[in-house]
Amino acid sequence: MKWCRFEHKKEIYFGIFEDPFITKVIGTPFGNYELSDERYKLEDVKLDIPVVPSTFYAVGVNYINHVKKMAKIRGIEGITPKSPDVGYRANNALIPHNETIIIPKDASENIQYEGELVVVIGKIAKNLDKNNVWDHIFGYTIGNDVSERNWQSNDRTLWRAKNTDSFKPMGPYIETDIDLNSLRTIIRINNEIKDDFKTNDMIFGISDYLCKMTKYLTLYPGDVIWMGTDEVPQNIKDGDIVEIEITGIGTLINPVIKE
Repeated sequence: MKWCRFEHKKEIYFGIFEDPFITKVIGTPFGNYELSDERYKLEDVKLDIPVVPSTFYAVGVNYINHVKKMAKIRGIEGITPKSPDVGYRANNALIPHNETIIIPKDASENIQYEGELVVVIGKIAKNLDKNNVWDHIFGYTIGNDVSERNWQSNDRTLWRAKNTDSFKPMGPYIETDIDLNSLRTIIRINNEIKDDFKTNDMIFGISDYLCKMTKYLTLYPGDVIWMGTDEVPQNIKDGDIVEIEITGIGTLINPVIKE
C-alpha cells in the first residue's frame, strides 16, 4: 500500500495512492482511520512530505563500497564502522517531491546528493530485539540527503551542511509492502544515471540500527531513520533535476536552483 500526504484547497490530508487516484483518508495511518469517498487525480493535488517526524534520524557511513571508493579518491585507507552510528537532521530542511532544492548564495560548488532509503516507524519502540523489530516499522520512503561538503568539513557541526532549508527532499510515498532484498537505488541527474546500487547492501542493516537505537531512546510513530548512501555522490548545480528512484517505492524528483 502506498500512503501519501497531499494538499487540496489549502488543507493537508493523508491519502492512499492507487495510480492514478489518491483516496482521502479520515484519520492517520499511525492510528485509527477510514477511507473517505473522496478521490483525486494525482495531477489535481500537491504532494507534501509523506510524514512529519517528531524526531529525524540519519545513520552514518553504511555501505562498504562507498567506504572503499571514497578512501581511494582521498588516497587513504578505508575504515569500516565497527558499530551502527546515528545522527540527527532537522525538520526545517524537509521538502516534498517536486519542490525546489535551493542552494544558498555563499555555498561552494561542492553540493552533493545522497539517495537514501528511509524507514518510517509505526509503533512506539523501546528495547527492540531481532524478533520484534520488524513489527514496529510502518513502511519505507525515499530521501535525498543534500550536503554542502565544504561546510561539512569546516563547521564544528552539521547545522548548515546538512540542515539548510530545502536540503532534505523526502517522498513521494510511504510503501508498506516491501521486499528489502529486491530493492535498487537509482540516481539520475538530468535523466542521466549517475549511481545504481543494491539498496539493502548495508554494513549494518535496519534491524541492527533499530535494536541499538531503542536500547537508549524511544522511537515514536512517524519518526524516520535515513539509512545512508552508496557509491560516490557527485555535485549538483543550478538548473539540475535530481531523481532518486528506489524500485517498489517510487521516484523522488527535485529541481535545483542557486540563490
